[in-house]
Amino acid sequence: MSHPFGGNWTVLKLERVRDYLKAYRQALKNQPFQVEYIDAFAGTGYVTPRRKADAQTTLLNEELRQVAEGSARIALQIEPRFDKYIFIERHRKHVIELHKLKDEFPDLRDDIIIKKADANGSIIDLCTKRSWANRRAVMFLDPYGMQVSWQTIKAIASTKAIDLWLLFPLGIGVNRLMQRDGNISLVRRRHLDNMFGTTDWFEAFYRPRQERGLFDDSVGMEKVANFDSIAEYFVERLKTVFPHVAKNPLQLFNSSHNPLYLLCFAAANERGGEIAVRIAQHILRKK
Repeated sequence: MSHPFGGNWTVLKLERVRDYLKAYRQALKNQPFQVEYIDAFAGTGYVTPRRKADAQTTLLNEELRQVAEGSARIALQIEPRFDKYIFIERHRKHVIELHKLKDEFPDLRDDIIIKKADANGSIIDLCTKRSWANRRAVMFLDPYGMQVSWQTIKAIASTKAIDLWLLFPLGIGVNRLMQRDGNISLVRRRHLDNMFGTTDWFEAFYRPRQERGLFDDSVGMEKVANFDSIAEYFVERLKTVFPHVAKNPLQLFNSSHNPLYLLCFAAANERGGEIAVRIAQHILRKK
């Protein structure tokens, strides 16, 4: 039932989410809300982190594999338990694996809801088509790339009830689409517009550059953005829709120390969000 994706950075992000879920359930255990855990791109419940083999060893590949718990299984083990668990996954094979969690956690099976659906549409419906007055939730958005739309993020913020953990595709998506000379195709621009919810990112990340030719001068563009400035820009975008946003998102690196993702946190509730962000920032600072 293992689902091989990610690396040791995957373990880091799941540790942060696990720590927050524990703190969240303790904080709300005596509150009169229905408390839910929502996981989009839920995968199978397992993750297989990778590590490099020691050049001096001849261990078999199977002996090098470490199977860790994925976000779905982590949430199901948190005490006090959540009232509902909503797992959203569009891939049929992964949905089948998620259903096996009902047998693994029989006491929770009636409260495990598994949706085979597109994450964006399903989340927007979840957020906009039911009342959140008596509900609170933690949502984990863990896409493989740039699948999460800004409209989805806005819908989450509009509930005023959801704490969001979001994996932003800093290096594997956004930075890769930005050509150094600013000559970005229409298709790539639309992907970036959809991710940021605005076209203003171009002005933030590029500046004019004078190019001297043999017969005339022309003005080109040059990229001035780096991983840190892209991260700062996205945090500021989150602040336009969420009342509380963690100011220290965690950059997650591959084995070559290249940034892959940015683990972000935002709280939609005006009153409780300040404490939620304080807890999340403490967790994000952990080594």
